[in-house]
Amino acid sequence: MTPALVLATRNPGKLREFQALLEPLGCRVLSLGDLGVTEEIEENGETFAENARLKSVGYSRLLPLPVLADDSGLVVDALGGRPGIHSARYAGPEAGDSDRVRKLLRELGQLPGAPRSARFVCALALSHAGSPRIEVEGACSGIIIDEARGTRGFGYDPVFFFPALGKTFAELDEAEKNRHSHRARAVRALLASDTLAALITPSRAARNC
Repeated sequence: MTPALVLATRNPGKLREFQALLEPLGCRVLSLGDLGVTEEIEENGETFAENARLKSVGYSRLLPLPVLADDSGLVVDALGGRPGIHSARYAGPEAGDSDRVRKLLRELGQLPGAPRSARFVCALALSHAGSPRIEVEGACSGIIIDEARGTRGFGYDPVFFFPALGKTFAELDEAEKNRHSHRARAVRALLASDTLAALITPSRAARNC
């Protein structure tokens, strides 16, 4: 049976990105929704790495498969690193992507002349049976622009300008983004781990999923 791992997300956009990025593994990448997991693991860490580890370890205690969790966010220098680990909840728990982008641009607009340098950060943690096994991180630097551009991607992608390609992340096609993004860089580090292949070998419990 094809080996599998679980991505600790219910976000379909994030799932699609990771499925493409992890294709070299030759394994199925399932979401929490695919397995009917409704439990929520509290993300109360102080860093991206801590939050990724909390989710990965927590969900791996509930499931027989290895669990990959990421904590990703936008770090803006002029805002002292905000939104950072609060990127997904920056404009409140019920806010959507457009609400978060508007708040970000409003706060930067109150700082005329401030640098617009920023970076996306992705921390990955892979755990099995409640034990963390692999932790890696990737980052990608860019500039926050004043108006959204592009219709692809999600989150802050429309205002994150990537100078190397002269486009925002929301203007990149899937192949371009999967070569250059913070998630792509973190996944490349994950794939380089000698521990990974052993963790995704199908176990008896996995075969019953």
